[in-house]
Amino acid sequence: TREIERVGGSPPIKLDIRVIAATHRDLQKMVDEGSFRKDLWFRINAFPIRIPPLRQRIMDIPLLTEHFIHKKSKELGIPNPPVLAPGAPERLSNHQWPGNVRELENAVERALIQHRRGPLFFNGLAGGSKREAVSVPFENETGATTLDEVMKTHIEEVLIITGGKVNGPDGAAAILGVHPNTLRHRMKKLGIRYGKAFHVELS
Repeated sequence: TREIERVGGSPPIKLDIRVIAATHRDLQKMVDEGSFRKDLWFRINAFPIRIPPLRQRIMDIPLLTEHFIHKKSKELGIPNPPVLAPGAPERLSNHQWPGNVRELENAVERALIQHRRGPLFFNGLAGGSKREAVSVPFENETGATTLDEVMKTHIEEVLIITGGKVNGPDGAAAILGVHPNTLRHRMKKLGIRYGKAFHVELS
């Protein structure tokens, strides 16, 4: 009727409102089981909109990611929104996203906090590619991890992402923000192979 009456009041008050209810529950099933009021279900079920979970609409992930990168960059005061690292789109698409769009938004914010200048890797997502298998160890047999060991592990992780490529905009040097010659010198010192030798060692 679009009218209500106050308790103890006489004149009806006209309303022009719209009620939007959202839930992740299957209300129809709950009604059938008797755990949700049938009369309330009929009242709120005027125009149902069912949105599939994010894992069932993978094509939306790139646009949503781009949107959240720009949105969160503005909130965090990052003037130039960073780009995605090679392999990151595959990681985002392979993840199951049990928390749906909110989980994606939080993942983008977390990545921006960790890498304000980019690129964004999203290495922490479960269900990603094999490239995520390499991680920095906390301890070794002798105790605390040395700086060289941490650096070596990180460089090797980036090389896995780039497939052993050092040069170019999608190479390891660009991702690490160093000159290719500087990176090669560091890799030689740490005993890290790259190029064809890297593929042989990885296999």
